[in-house]
Amino acid sequence: MGPAEPRQPREEGEHRPQEEDDAFGYNDPAFDDNPEYARSAAYSDSTAYAGETGYTPAAGYAGDDRDTSEYQAPVFTPEELEGLDDDGSGVPGGPRRVLPLEDEPTTLVSRYLFPTERYRGEWKRHWIHLSGPLGIGAGATLLLGYLAGFLSKQDINGLVTTAVLLWLAVISWVAWKVFDWYFDRFILTNKRVMVVNGIVTRKVAMMPLLRVTDMKYEQSALGRLLSYGTFVLESAGQDQALREVKHLPNPNELYLRVVEEMYEPQAVEARLGKDGDGEDA
Repeated sequence: MGPAEPRQPREEGEHRPQEEDDAFGYNDPAFDDNPEYARSAAYSDSTAYAGETGYTPAAGYAGDDRDTSEYQAPVFTPEELEGLDDDGSGVPGGPRRVLPLEDEPTTLVSRYLFPTERYRGEWKRHWIHLSGPLGIGAGATLLLGYLAGFLSKQDINGLVTTAVLLWLAVISWVAWKVFDWYFDRFILTNKRVMVVNGIVTRKVAMMPLLRVTDMKYEQSALGRLLSYGTFVLESAGQDQALREVKHLPNPNELYLRVVEEMYEPQAVEARLGKDGDGEDA
């Protein structure tokens, strides 16, 4: 064949590509004895795989014996997604606070606030504050109850009456401590922190936020387990009416609340939806 002579086209069926050859591969006689390579079991005439041997959403892949019929997509509650919310700028809204921002003080606290002062919250001490009185009351009940039963068997009625009266005195003291705990409040405003306690004799101690030079909280191992701690406030002055406050609940959140009020009061006002300049006027 000369260099200028055109090539002759190949004969039809001669040297065809392997993918066009029906007799190649899965239809080759060499594979006929093996059912795994049968044309009908592996492929269909369509361009896609057969539904019974390929992937389907309900059955999964062929040969996969995993049960996917009961699979359910995960469901997330709004509370679980709350920390991922943003303010429209694409930035998450920050950690979720455990302590809500209260709107109005109770009547117990409102009498100690002046009109231009903005109330931020009040908290009772943690229930661990009552562990001592409650333990004494439980111990006295067991001990004096056993003693009264023993004395009654000995026909000593005078001592039984004394044991009962002693038990009533202990229980009255425990009840007094419980009421005192209920009326004991730690208060935060935009200008100061206060502690108000006492039933008959009231005590009000306060420290302006502007005078707080250092603040910390301490937690023991039990305090970390039960979520309570002791706040220590330092001031520039020597005499401090309010320095140490024990058994406050959720100390980390409360610490952040006080620090934010000291250093970022505008952020608090923005979260509350209040106009700081308008209310101070």
